[in-house]
Amino acid sequence: MNMFSRTAFATFGFVISTHAWASASLADDTRDVDHVMKAFHEAVSGHDGDRLEALFLPKANLFNVLDDGRLATAKAKSPDAARVRVNSAHEFAQFVTMTKQSLDPVHSNVRVTSDGVVATVYFDFVFNMGGKPENAGNETWQLVKDENGWRIASIAFSSRAPKA
Repeated sequence: MNMFSRTAFATFGFVISTHAWASASLADDTRDVDHVMKAFHEAVSGHDGDRLEALFLPKANLFNVLDDGRLATAKAKSPDAARVRVNSAHEFAQFVTMTKQSLDPVHSNVRVTSDGVVATVYFDFVFNMGGKPENAGNETWQLVKDENGWRIASIAFSSRAPKA
C-alpha cells in the first residue's frame, strides 16, 4: 500500500468514526440522567453551545436566584435589578459558545430522584471561569424523558459569591 493509499484510508476511517460519534452523540448524551449531567459538563467546558442546547427541551428556561449579597451588588449597579433572572436555554448556550475564558461547572453532593419518566437532580455547584470560582450555590434540574431520551425542562440555581 503506497503512502497516498494509507493516508486516504486513515482519513476515511477518521471521517467515518467522527460521523458515527457525532450522530450517536445526542442519543448517548440523553440515555439517562447521569449521561445528561456528563454531557452538560462536557458541552459547557468545551464551549459547545449546540450540544448543550440539544440537552434541553425547546422552551426550557434557567432561573438564576440572587442571594442577598449578589442582589445588593446588582441593585448598586441598577436599582431595578431583579432577584430572579430568567434566561432561555438558547441564551445560555450562546453564552457558553461566545465566552473565551475556560468554563468548568463543578457539581457535588448530587442527588437524583426519578420515577423513570420525570426526574429531579439537586446538587451544590461552583461555576469556574478562567480557572477561578465565579459563582456558587445550589442547583436543581427538572428533567423529563421523551421519545428521544432525557431532556432538561428547567434549571433553577441560587447565586452567591464563592467562598474564598
